[in-house]
Amino acid sequence: MQSVNPSTGQVIKDYHETPIETARDIAGRVGDAVERWRDEPVERRSAALEKVAQVLLEGRQAFADLMAREMGKPVTEGVAEVEKCAKVCRYYASHGPAFLQPERVETEAYKSYVAFEPLGVILAVMPWNFPFWQVFRFAAPALAAGNGVVLKHASNVTGCAIALEKVFAQAGLPEDLFRAVFLDKEAVLPLIDAPQIAAVTLTGSPGAGREIAARAGRALKKSVLELGGSDPYLILADADVENAARICVKSRLINTGQSCIAAKRFIVVPERRDEFEKLVVQFMSAARQGDPLDPRTELGPLARADLRDQLHEQVVRSVEKGARLLLGGSIPNRPGAWYPASVLTDVAPDMPAYDEELFGPVAAILPAKDEEDAIRLANDTSFGLGAAVFTSDRERGERIARDHLRAGSCFVNAYVRSDPRLPFGGIRDSGYGRELAGFGIREFTNVKTIYVD
Repeated sequence: MQSVNPSTGQVIKDYHETPIETARDIAGRVGDAVERWRDEPVERRSAALEKVAQVLLEGRQAFADLMAREMGKPVTEGVAEVEKCAKVCRYYASHGPAFLQPERVETEAYKSYVAFEPLGVILAVMPWNFPFWQVFRFAAPALAAGNGVVLKHASNVTGCAIALEKVFAQAGLPEDLFRAVFLDKEAVLPLIDAPQIAAVTLTGSPGAGREIAARAGRALKKSVLELGGSDPYLILADADVENAARICVKSRLINTGQSCIAAKRFIVVPERRDEFEKLVVQFMSAARQGDPLDPRTELGPLARADLRDQLHEQVVRSVEKGARLLLGGSIPNRPGAWYPASVLTDVAPDMPAYDEELFGPVAAILPAKDEEDAIRLANDTSFGLGAAVFTSDRERGERIARDHLRAGSCFVNAYVRSDPRLPFGGIRDSGYGRELAGFGIREFTNVKTIYVD
C-alpha cells in the first residue's frame, strides 16, 4: 500500500497490509475494550471527547500538512477540517448524555421506557476526501454511545489513519478502543463476517455501498451508508444571482470539488441564465490553484491521477454529446494529478455531467424551461444527498425545499454542509441511515424496550 503525493506524483511511504487474521485479532481486542468502556457512565464517556478535541486543536497544523501531502487538500481547508472535528467532539461531550437518557413511555405497566445501549465494535470503511472529518463524524457519537471502532481507511491516506489512532491514544481513551487496520477493499469484506464486528458504516461510492450492505446483510449486521451525490442547486428568477453564483462556486470548489455534498448541477431558469453563466465562469476562473501547502491556495490537485483522468473523460464525453465548455477542460502538462476549474453548460440527459457524479472542480449548468422544470431536473437523478434553492422569497424557497426536493438535506440561499447539530445522510443511491445530532448517536445503539409490571 502506497501513500503518493498528488502534487508531484512522488511516493511518500509504503505500508504493509494487515493480514486478515491480524485484523480479526485487532477487532477482538477492540471488543474487549468495549466491554469495559460500555460500563463507564455516559457522562464520563462523553467527557473523554473533550480531551480528544484538545489533542486535535493542538496538532491542527501538522494534521493539515499531512492531509495536504497525502491527498492534496489545501492546508487552510485542512486546518478548518480538524477544527470541525474538535467541534463535533465537544458537541457530543456536551449533548451525548442527554441524547442517551432513557425515554419514559406511559403504558399500562408500572414502568416502561426505552433505553439505548451500545452495539459493540463498529467497522468503519472511510474515504480519502475528508480523512479526519469523515471519521470523526461517525466516531464521536459512536464512542460516546459506548461502542468501539475498527477503522479501515482509504489506502492513499494511511498516514492519516495512523495519526487518528494516535489522537485517541494521546487523549487517554482506553487502549484498543479505536484501532486502524490496513486492508484493500476486497479484504475488508471478510472482516465484516468476524463475530467481533457488530455493525458497519461506510462513506464511499454507491458501488462500494452495495457490496458492503450485501455482506453486512448476509451477516445480519446493521449498516449505515453515506454514498455519492449529484446535488442540484436551483437558481430561480427572483434570486440574487451574484450571491447565488458566488455560493454555488464556493460549494463546487470545496476540497477541490471532491466532496459528496458539493454543488454538482446548477439548474437555472431562462431569465437568469446568461448572467449566472458569466458569473460562474468569472468566479471559477478566479480560484487560485497551486501547492496545497501554500496558505494562499484555493485549489489543490485531485487526490490521485486515475481520479483526475476519470473526471477528464467525463468532461470529454459530455462535450462529445453536446455540452459546451465555457472554461477549463484540459489536463495541464505538469507532474501530479492537476485539473483546472472547469464549466460546462447545455448539460442534458445521457451526458456524464448530467447522469454521473463529477468528483472534481467541474461545474455543470443545466438550463431549465421554468421553475417547475427546474424542480423536475433537480429530482431527475438516482442520488439524493443534498439540494439547494436560491430565491428572494424565503417562504417559497422553504416550501420548495420541504415539499418538492428529494434529498436528505435541503438548504435555502446557502450551500449544503454538515453540522453536528443537524442529522446528515441521504436517500436512494446516496445511502441510508443518519449521522450527527441525536439521530447519529442512536444509529449504533440497541433501542431497548424495558417493561416493568
